[in-house]
Amino acid sequence: MSIEEKAIGQAEMELRQQGSRRVAGSTQIFLKLHAPFYKMKPEALQAFADKAQLTFYAAGNEIVGPESGKVRFFYLIESGKVQARQAGEVTVTEYSILSLGPGESFPIGAVTAGRPSTNTYTAVEDTFCYQLPAEDFMALMASSREFNLFCTQYIATLLQQSRQQLQLQFAQRASEQQTLNSPLALVGSRSPVTVAPGTPLRAALETMSKAGVGSLVIAGEDRRPVGVFTRSDLLDRVVLADLPHTAPIGDAMSASPFMLEENATAYDAMLAMATNEIRHVLVTDAEGRLTGVISERDLFALQRVGLRQIRHTIESAPDVETLQQSSADVRQLSFNMLAQGVGAQQLTQFISVLNDALTRRVIQLNLDHHNFDGVEWAWLAFGSEGRDEQTFSTDQDNGIVFVSPESAAVDSLRQRFLAFALDVNKDLDRCGFPLCKGNIMASNPQWCLTLDEWREQFTSWIRVPHPEALLNASIFFDFRSLFGKAELADAMRRHLLAQAAATPMFLQAMSRIALDVEPPLGKIRDFLTDLEPDHPGKIDLKKYGSRIFVDVARIYALATGVHNTNSAQRLRLSGKRLSIRDEEINAVLEGLDFIQLLRLRHQYLEGEPGRQGDNLISPDDLNELDRRILKESFRQARKIQTRLKLDYQVS
Repeated sequence: MSIEEKAIGQAEMELRQQGSRRVAGSTQIFLKLHAPFYKMKPEALQAFADKAQLTFYAAGNEIVGPESGKVRFFYLIESGKVQARQAGEVTVTEYSILSLGPGESFPIGAVTAGRPSTNTYTAVEDTFCYQLPAEDFMALMASSREFNLFCTQYIATLLQQSRQQLQLQFAQRASEQQTLNSPLALVGSRSPVTVAPGTPLRAALETMSKAGVGSLVIAGEDRRPVGVFTRSDLLDRVVLADLPHTAPIGDAMSASPFMLEENATAYDAMLAMATNEIRHVLVTDAEGRLTGVISERDLFALQRVGLRQIRHTIESAPDVETLQQSSADVRQLSFNMLAQGVGAQQLTQFISVLNDALTRRVIQLNLDHHNFDGVEWAWLAFGSEGRDEQTFSTDQDNGIVFVSPESAAVDSLRQRFLAFALDVNKDLDRCGFPLCKGNIMASNPQWCLTLDEWREQFTSWIRVPHPEALLNASIFFDFRSLFGKAELADAMRRHLLAQAAATPMFLQAMSRIALDVEPPLGKIRDFLTDLEPDHPGKIDLKKYGSRIFVDVARIYALATGVHNTNSAQRLRLSGKRLSIRDEEINAVLEGLDFIQLLRLRHQYLEGEPGRQGDNLISPDDLNELDRRILKESFRQARKIQTRLKLDYQVS
């Protein structure tokens, strides 16, 4: 034996001895840091600590594999890194390569079933593992409900634990935000619209209109307020006073506005409004410079916003200004629901339902200026809205389908619809739904089509599936009617499904595109965080996460004739028709649910009011539990992709 080999052997011996010393008093301390052990009863933890042995594996050493025979141990990684590599060809139930780190365990399925492992597990770093004999593992499964649930419902159990943590975090934040004790620096508008006292009345009113606000602050160059002008002042101070439009706004304003400093509370503002019979309070810094405006509605939003109240406000809104606040109320109520532990699937559907109502009201308000009596037509939602999967950050994807009473009048009718759609698109933008950068909007002549034109468009995309057609399919095939004659959208759907079923090459082409983006799982590292050069260290949860599930769901829905557009419904219904086990579909949906939950959390906590949040998260910023669930969620994405790859023989 060489000196080098002796040195390595000595080092390994020292590490094994170190493991023996570590296990003596630290096992339960370690267990309490990881799921599900921190929820298990003391006697269960003691049983694990008494029976498990901490074993060292040098980097490169195999721990267990198919050739090892029936699995004899349950392994829990204490430190280091383990790589799992499937032996043989990839199947739809296993993963080709994945990495495991501290707190993760293996091979749960094999030790539970009393069979050999289908994967080869190798230490890729010097690694310590707790080894629990199989018979003791089964005994612990029988005696500990928490351990049993964890092992039999792995991702579902982790998700529940994460939601509980998230609920506590959000409940605390909600409590901090939704209280009349909140400082005014955190409440109301942080960018009030201001004009100088000498601004002509007409110009001031135009400023209000363009900004879509109901009040103006009149302030000097030093930003010290001297007055307020609101819509309610228009009648008494302008119309009835017969004030000319050329008069300065200073002649019509309410002078000496009520002001509070930023460190005052929302309760102080509420009391001031009640005492002085005013609807606005100006917020200033210590030197009297304007920093914000608090309205009655802001104080209302601080309290528990009710679904019924929001829905009623939307449906009876007299103008877009009212709907602007309703949009903010929807966001606040959604946040409250996150704090109450509502799942991502339910929450995205809830957001979509309220956004649908808001869109319909915008359409109704604009129909006061556009007449389509006697015309069959419908407003269509595409993309995430078409799937009932809207998050906090979403732009517009919409279109129009119509039937012309006279074939000769199609173009003139289209021009009328385009003018109407432009007004709707602009108002939706004012309500917090940005204009689509790709111009996928009803005001674009390309997406304002007759029923026959939509059918022809779908047929063209399906029969000639070039890259642009496939991209369009991923957006436009997720459609539903929001307003108007829903039967037109149903006719579009029947045509689409019939064409897709008759063109298997199209589904194969869509599958190839869907498989171009893979989950960001590393072979050595947990996650690949260098896929977005402009955002190093981050992962786009939409591009590399939810999109994967959505794409597969769409393909399977088209293949099996499922009419639904929601991804979860598509996967459940198509899964039954494809004879995919319920447990497999449930695990996939739980993975999608968690990724959506992370997107919602990130968009709300990291986004700025009135601005779209993004989908970029840093895995390093996640807690240990969420990292584990995210990794498992990406594995579920890989798993469903593998099934799609085999189903459509995509190389």
